[in-house]
Amino acid sequence: MSEVKQADVAIVGGGIVGLATAYRLLQQQPSTKIVVLEKEAAVAAHQTGHNSGVLHSGIYYKPGSLRAVNCREGKLAMQEFCEQEGIAYELCGKVIVAVDESEIPRMQNIYERGQQNGVTCEVVDADRLHELEPHVAGVAAIHVPESGIVDYKQVCERLAEIAREHDAEILLNARVTNITERNRRVHVESTGGAVDAGFLVNCGGLYSDRLTKLGGQKPEAKIVPFRGEYFELKPEAEHLCRNLIYPVPDPSFPFLGVHFTRMVHGGVECGPNAVLAFAREGYTRWTLNLGDLADTLGYVGFRRMAWKHWRMGMGEMWRSFSKAAFVRALQRLMPEITGDMLVACPAGVRAQALTPEGGLVDDFLVLEHDRIVNVCNAPSPAATASLNIGKLVAEKVAGRLG
Repeated sequence: MSEVKQADVAIVGGGIVGLATAYRLLQQQPSTKIVVLEKEAAVAAHQTGHNSGVLHSGIYYKPGSLRAVNCREGKLAMQEFCEQEGIAYELCGKVIVAVDESEIPRMQNIYERGQQNGVTCEVVDADRLHELEPHVAGVAAIHVPESGIVDYKQVCERLAEIAREHDAEILLNARVTNITERNRRVHVESTGGAVDAGFLVNCGGLYSDRLTKLGGQKPEAKIVPFRGEYFELKPEAEHLCRNLIYPVPDPSFPFLGVHFTRMVHGGVECGPNAVLAFAREGYTRWTLNLGDLADTLGYVGFRRMAWKHWRMGMGEMWRSFSKAAFVRALQRLMPEITGDMLVACPAGVRAQALTPEGGLVDDFLVLEHDRIVNVCNAPSPAATASLNIGKLVAEKVAGRLG
């Protein structure tokens, strides 16, 4: 029987939120003994490693919400970290495009949110829009010059290096199988060995609800996985997109719509759509986990959401199977796009928390239970905001370590 590792804090999840929490804990209390448990063979294997790499400005989020506040502060912290650690990033700017006059009121609402959130942004007319993005179709836009791009996987790898330099352990291939509290300690069993810790932080992303339940707390929402599928522009078509091009989102639907994203290491991604994944790690349309799918379909919150958004959901599913339909969606923003300019690239899976009423939890959700802190929902812009989320979680724990 392997030796049980002793720790002040165990962190489940080697994605960007878990590693940012370890980093902030070590900043606040450098002597803290930390063990990170990651079920894969490398860090950043799931949501972080499949991220589009956008440094979000915080323009979309409800003023005063955790998403709005943490995005603004977290973005500045991420920029500072990248400069300090020599990680490439760029504040390239973004346009949020009103394709026709009917979208201008919604665009104006987003602009007003941006003003309330302290985002540097301005409404521009069609002439200025076409100076910024010559190939875009639109009657007006919001220009957000402070939006940017970065490689979050590289950020994660550096956070892991820093943690190890401060004597933190990162256990790979360590899927958590049981969590028990006894004698004011938290005992964690995993496929990579056992850890006995003073506190546990659950940053399990796609599995955060199951880990919350495993730790003895009833989650307020269930994670439902949505796959985002992307295409990439062929090199000869990359000139069509200078930076970041987004549509005005439909407020009745929880996703931002297909958009164009220039990547920090080169290339332009187009997408995503948003379709139900048939597994929590369902990165292809053929990936099926019967237990995960039954968990989703049996959940009353999913059924209520599906009933409300079934028309939009069918459209997203159709785009998943029809490249021509996907191209038509892109052509609303950029009429010159044709199917032969696009090649498929890897998809991502978003961990979306749904309430039993069928509502999407659209803010960060952190729950405390005895000696466990559960990060139950960390939707976009979690990567942008990760250093600030990590700071807030670390403060909850560090204050009780003594």
